[in-house]
Amino acid sequence: MADETMTTNRGTGVAERGTDSPLASEHGATSIADGVVTKVAGIATREVPGVHALGGGASRAIGSMTQKVGLDDGRSQGVSVEVGEREAAVDLTIVVEYGESIPDVSSQIRDNVSKRIEAITGLSVTEVNIAVNDLHFPGDDEPADDSGRAA
Repeated sequence: MADETMTTNRGTGVAERGTDSPLASEHGATSIADGVVTKVAGIATREVPGVHALGGGASRAIGSMTQKVGLDDGRSQGVSVEVGEREAAVDLTIVVEYGESIPDVSSQIRDNVSKRIEAITGLSVTEVNIAVNDLHFPGDDEPADDSGRAA
């Protein structure tokens, strides 16, 4: 089996015979947990200029609370992955900084996430789907004074 490995077909979970993989050899196979790929994708997404945050409004609020009590480090928020034997697919939910080109930011995210996952894990990235669910405006994070205006 040195020249063939098993791959999982996305969506079906059915193993198929494929070509050599850097994760399998005649000496054994390496499996990568979904959580590992999730963290890599989250960090790679945050590296792209124009990305303000990952996750939707509710998940960001819950994530903030769980981070404060030490239950979560926030790197997986807004990231969902499907990992097979040789491939990974990534779904991201992001908030983009106002004024940035969403198509440009999305393209940079796809490139960076694919490059990082492939370099770190050896998995081939089949797709990176991006949902932009909000824009961040300068001053949105400033605390409001008693009148409700940013201080």
